[in-house]
Amino acid sequence: MRKQQAGFTLIEIAIVLVIIGLLLGGVLKGQELITSARVRNLISTQDGVKAAYFGFLDRFRALPGDYTAATTNITGVSTAACGGGNGNGNGRIETTNNENVLAWEHISKAGFINGTYTCAATEDNTTTPVNPYGVRMQLIYDGAYGIAGAGATRHNLKTGPQIPVEIIAEVDRKIDDGAPYTGGFQFSAYSAGATAPTEGSATAPACTSGATTAATWNAINGSTNCGGVSVF
Repeated sequence: MRKQQAGFTLIEIAIVLVIIGLLLGGVLKGQELITSARVRNLISTQDGVKAAYFGFLDRFRALPGDYTAATTNITGVSTAACGGGNGNGNGRIETTNNENVLAWEHISKAGFINGTYTCAATEDNTTTPVNPYGVRMQLIYDGAYGIAGAGATRHNLKTGPQIPVEIIAEVDRKIDDGAPYTGGFQFSAYSAGATAPTEGSATAPACTSGATTAATWNAINGSTNCGGVSVF
């Protein structure tokens, strides 16, 4: 006589489903915690540089990189490159004499940020701090941000590229208005010598849904190469 094969009971199936649900919940929660940590890290990095910028301005009554008496008043500033270690004093951190790179030497040698960032003939990863994704940042006076890089000419701190769009979008929501083309935190196509982030399309790999002030961050397309900018 054939033995009847026993199947799973409803209770056993329910237990398995509960276990699967707990496992999935744990994975999703873990991913959420990782994302939150990355957002906090990026915000902290931006805030640290901004604090250094304003601290330098308060102490020396001049801008880092633009300071004309840096070699006199700051110990260890190199005189080998970037205008002999001093800026031109016009009140703007420009690419003239690589003031945008010299700025990092001024604020690091003055003790406002950790690390040593000696000014060199070109802007590269050995002379500037990097974002949490290992790509250099930029502190400069220009309007190369916002829609088609045509923002108002202001001092700004660019995050650098290679940041996932969902991270940039969450940073914007936490510190500003959540929109890529308005407020004090906006989209930046700064490439840092790599592939520049793209904008203005609802499809991948664009970071923004359009090229108007009504556009949103394209958080659903999964772009991993986006950048932002804090405008002072």
